[in-house]
Amino acid sequence: MTIVDTPERRQLRELTRAFVTREVLPHLADWERAGEVPRSLHETAAKIGLLGVGFPEKVGGSGGDLLDSIVVTEEIIRSGGSSGLVAALFTHGIALPHIVAACGGDKAGSHDAGPQHLIDRYVRPTLAGTMIGALAITEPDGGSDVAGIRTFARLDGDHYVVNGSKTYITSGLRADFVTTAVCTVLPGSGALSLLVIEKGTPGFTVGRRLEKLGWHCSDTAELSFVDVRVPVANRIGPEDTGFLAIMQQFATERLSLATQAYATAQRCVELATNWCRDRSTFGRPLASRQLVRHRLAEMHTRAEAARAYVHDVAERVAAGQPVVTEVAMAKNVAVAACDFVVDAALQLHGGFGYLRDAEVERHYRDARILGIGGGTTEIMNEIIAKGMGL
Repeated sequence: MTIVDTPERRQLRELTRAFVTREVLPHLADWERAGEVPRSLHETAAKIGLLGVGFPEKVGGSGGDLLDSIVVTEEIIRSGGSSGLVAALFTHGIALPHIVAACGGDKAGSHDAGPQHLIDRYVRPTLAGTMIGALAITEPDGGSDVAGIRTFARLDGDHYVVNGSKTYITSGLRADFVTTAVCTVLPGSGALSLLVIEKGTPGFTVGRRLEKLGWHCSDTAELSFVDVRVPVANRIGPEDTGFLAIMQQFATERLSLATQAYATAQRCVELATNWCRDRSTFGRPLASRQLVRHRLAEMHTRAEAARAYVHDVAERVAAGQPVVTEVAMAKNVAVAACDFVVDAALQLHGGFGYLRDAEVERHYRDARILGIGGGTTEIMNEIIAKGMGL
C-alpha cells in the first residue's frame, strides 16, 4: 500500500470507474463527433462527488487533495475515457484554484482572505456542475511567455476596461466565465492581474471553434475583448500579483498532464496486450512472438516507471515541498513514455489501429498535446537546466 493506494482511494477508483462505464463509454464517440461534452455530464459528476474532488468542502468541493485528483484522472483514462474527456469535464481544475487560493479557501481552517462573493458566485456553482469555467492565459502572439501578456486592463473608477485577445482556450465555447490573465500596467510589462470575466459582458466575444488534431470532445476557442468593463470586485487577489498566482498553480496543472500521459500509456499497454493475445497471424497469436512480447514488455516498463515517478513527485508537492524542477522532469518523463507507447500500440494494432473504430487511435491523437499544454517539453527542459544551475 502506498499513499496513492489506500482503502479510501481504492473506493474513489471504483466510483470513478463506475461513472465512466455508465455515463461516458456509451456516449464518448458521439461527443467526439459533436466536439464537446454535454453540460449535463458536469451535473452528473457533481452529484456523485467526482467534480469537486481536490477542492475543500467549505467552498463547495468534495474534499481531498492533489493525490485524490490524480486518482480520478488516472482511473478515467484507465477505464476507457480519454485525456480529452478529462480536459473538457475538469476544466475547472485550472479555472478555479486561483480564486480559491486568493479567498483563503485552499487552507484548512483559514478565514476568508479575499472577496467571498467570488466563491459564492463562481466556485460553488461550478463545483455543483451548473456553471463552467475556463482559464485564459495564452495569446495569439505568445504561448509560453506568460510575462509577455498584452491583453490590457485599464482602471476606470470601480471597473477595469479590458482590451485584447486569447487563443487555445479549453472549454472557451461552453464557459460561463473565464479566469483571465491581463496586464495592468503596460502591455508586456509582466505586471499581471487575474480577472473573472463573465460571458455576455458587452465587448466579450467568443470566436470560432478551433479544430484540433486530438481532444475532439473538448471544445477550444478564441476569445476577444473590446472595451470590456469588468468590476474591480472581480479581480482575484491584489493587483499585479497575477504572475505569481499563475506560476504557483502550474505545478498542479503539469502533474495533471503528466498523469494523463502515463495513464494513457498504461491504457494503451492494456489495449495492445489484449489485441496481441487475441489476434492471430500465420496460425499463431501475435503475443507468441518474442519480438512482440519484448515490445509489450518495454511499453509496460516505461509506463510503470513514469507512473512511479509522477506519484513520487506528486506526493512531495502535496506535502508542500518546493519541487519545481522535479515537476518539470515528471511531465517530460511521462510524456516521453506516452509518446513511445501510443506509437508502439498503434503499430501493433496494424491497419485496425489506424481506424476511428479503434480506441488506440483516439489515444494516439490525444497524446500529442500533452507535450505542449501546460508548458512545452522544451520549456520544461529550460526549467530543469535552471535547476541544475546552468
